[in-house]
Amino acid sequence: MPRWRRVTGVAGIAAGAAAAVAGGAVAAEKIAVGRIRLRPDPAAAEPFGRLRGQVVPVTADDGIPLHVEVEGPDDAPLTMIFCHGYALNQDSWHYQRRDLSGTPGYRLVFWDQRCHGRSGRCGTEAARIRQTGRDLHAIIEKVAPGGAPVVLAGHSMGGMTITALADQHPELFGTQVRAVALISTAAAGLRYVTLGLPEPLGRLLSWVAPGVMRGVAAEESRAAMVERIRQAGGDLAFLGTRFIAFGDSRVSPAITDFLEQMIRATPIEVISQFFAELLEHDLRHTLPVLGKVPTLVISGGRDRLTPPHLVQAIADAVPGARLVTDPDAGHAIILEHPDVVTAELRELMRSAAERTSEASGKASARERGRAPGSTGAPGKAGIAGNGSDRGPKRRRAPGSTGAPGKASGSERGRAPGSTPTGAA
Repeated sequence: MPRWRRVTGVAGIAAGAAAAVAGGAVAAEKIAVGRIRLRPDPAAAEPFGRLRGQVVPVTADDGIPLHVEVEGPDDAPLTMIFCHGYALNQDSWHYQRRDLSGTPGYRLVFWDQRCHGRSGRCGTEAARIRQTGRDLHAIIEKVAPGGAPVVLAGHSMGGMTITALADQHPELFGTQVRAVALISTAAAGLRYVTLGLPEPLGRLLSWVAPGVMRGVAAEESRAAMVERIRQAGGDLAFLGTRFIAFGDSRVSPAITDFLEQMIRATPIEVISQFFAELLEHDLRHTLPVLGKVPTLVISGGRDRLTPPHLVQAIADAVPGARLVTDPDAGHAIILEHPDVVTAELRELMRSAAERTSEASGKASARERGRAPGSTGAPGKAGIAGNGSDRGPKRRRAPGSTGAPGKASGSERGRAPGSTPTGAA
């Protein structure tokens, strides 16, 4: 037999074998996803992405339009601003928006970070964490003019946005900013995250990915090709999202779909633009500024994107910070175990409102020339300090056994349709 026929024959066999393996993998993937979707899912009827508020136009300092929505009365004594994460949009706060809206005395503000959701796009040079901090400042000036008190909550990249604001405007913390919640975020160290993959593979990915992302962001044709592949991802995207974003293998399929659709709706150019910025992010020097106010730090014990040790590093660096760890949750804890997050945010808002009311009362009393209950010790009144009455620095989420990685046995903090990890 001629040599070229032997080579062709071997190549054909190899190609056929590869096609068979690929076909088998696709079939297995479809079977796996099909089984997951057959499970009872109480979250299936949840109106994800359909909760809307009053649109308030805000323009960033570089002219980019920011999509901002407000819920609650303009004269509410306290405003809470929610900053979403990387490749998501304001709808990721679905459960917090649903359960906190209408709470007397509070106004809620949700916004899409630049290049995300309904906000305007910018060039690569403006896709920076420091710029998102300036965007947040513009929003505060718009929705809480005259120094009206606010509480800031940030998930993932949203937490970095708050830290950037603290770096740029430390004078706001302890005066206008009355409390902060940082959820599944990091102040530095993301370059060395392995995404839960075996160590060598994870390190290789962290080394190769930035160059690939830069290439995608710089070349329109490459971005278009990658976008087509993403949009055709289907079941593979569902499984990937489920693995990366959640800690509980029984997380609701409807919640997984919702998160995957948000990510898929974010253009690959935007994902590429911010990717390298996240890896290089380092604002550890700013964290003490947050110690001027009550700071809540929430971590998922199975977070593969911002591992618990990075979140704990924030709590260690912020004077008086309180760390809450849900051992079973992943990165998308605001969707996976929303009750844990919502309960903590509600308490943070209540505490901030009480402090705001006390400070206003003491200021009024001073204006009348009498300060009931004054100790005479300068600097004790007001809310500039972070307070020593906020409870212990660290505690676990309600229902936790106290042992990291162990199922808590509590359903209070779980999204509908979720059951403890390891269930059949």
